[in-house]
Amino acid sequence: MKSRSETDPVAQLKAWMHADIPLTRHIDVRISHYDQDSLTLSAPLSANSNHKGTAFGGSLFSLAVLAGWGLLSLKLEERNLQAELVIQDSRVEYLVPVRADFSARATLPGATEFDRFVRMLERRGKARIRLAVVIAQDGNEAVRFEGTFAAVAKSSCVRPLG
Repeated sequence: MKSRSETDPVAQLKAWMHADIPLTRHIDVRISHYDQDSLTLSAPLSANSNHKGTAFGGSLFSLAVLAGWGLLSLKLEERNLQAELVIQDSRVEYLVPVRADFSARATLPGATEFDRFVRMLERRGKARIRLAVVIAQDGNEAVRFEGTFAAVAKSSCVRPLG
C-alpha cells in the first residue's frame, strides 16, 4: 500500500482507493461504517445499474471484494504491518435482484483466526484468511460472498525467527 499521510485510517483508505483503484470512483464506492470487526462500503444503484435496472453483478462482486480487502488493510494498518493484499479465490451467491442503493459488510472471522493470520504473516511473510461479506439493500440480505485473501509482507514487516 502507498504511504498514507492522513491520520484517520478510514479517510486514508478512501483516498487511497479512489486514487489508485479507478473502479472505486466509477462505481461511487463510499465508506459507510468501520469498527473493530467490520467494514461497510456502499454504492448507489444509479452508478451500478444494468440494462434491467438492477445492480450489475460485477459491481456487487467488486464491492464485496473491496469491502474484504479494505477491512484487512485497516486491520493490518492498526498493527503497523505492511503487506500486499489480493483476492485469491471467492464464492458468491446472488440471492435476489438488487433494485436500490446497496452496501457490503465485511466481517472478520474471529480474533483467534485473525491473530493466526497475523502471526503467519509476521513469521513466514505470507498468509491467507477467509472473510465473509454480505451485501444488503434496504436492510435485507441480497448477496453472500466468501473470499480468501492472500497477504504478502513487504520486507520491513517480516520479523526474524528466533
